[in-house]
Amino acid sequence: MKWLLSVFLLLASSLLAQQPGWLVVEEEVGAEVAKSQITVVRLWAPWCPNSRAEDQDDGWAKFIAANPHVQFVFVTVRSSDDGVAYLAEHGVSEQSNLKLLHHPNFVRKGPGSIEYFMDLPISWVPTTWVFRDGKLRYAINYGEVRFPMLQQMIADTAAAWNH
Repeated sequence: MKWLLSVFLLLASSLLAQQPGWLVVEEEVGAEVAKSQITVVRLWAPWCPNSRAEDQDDGWAKFIAANPHVQFVFVTVRSSDDGVAYLAEHGVSEQSNLKLLHHPNFVRKGPGSIEYFMDLPISWVPTTWVFRDGKLRYAINYGEVRFPMLQQMIADTAAAWNH
């Protein structure tokens, strides 16, 4: 009987940790950003010219390598192509501080296209968010990221916020 009660309590606690209405990919990212770390989440698409511009000169590969203390999560959105081969061509694939995910909604634009991720609005692709300890600290919701600006956001996120 105690065993059955333990199983029930374990299942109940895992259900309480989930966000209602979130997809598995959102749950995975939510678990990642909830950790005691800085996490950069990039919502991107392999067909998107702005996303591709960020990958010129292996921009993301260099940035990820320069920030080993930061966890990066790339979520391919609005595309049936998961983009893994494209990212590998640009040096983004096997970094230990990188997780690659693919959102199951492939609708690029119009009715049915993804509008929210983890209850946060997506107004543009790419979108880049910086989290620490489960809280959104910075959001670049429109257009390409500039790596010096993102580096400053990470530094500011790492700093103590006493006010």
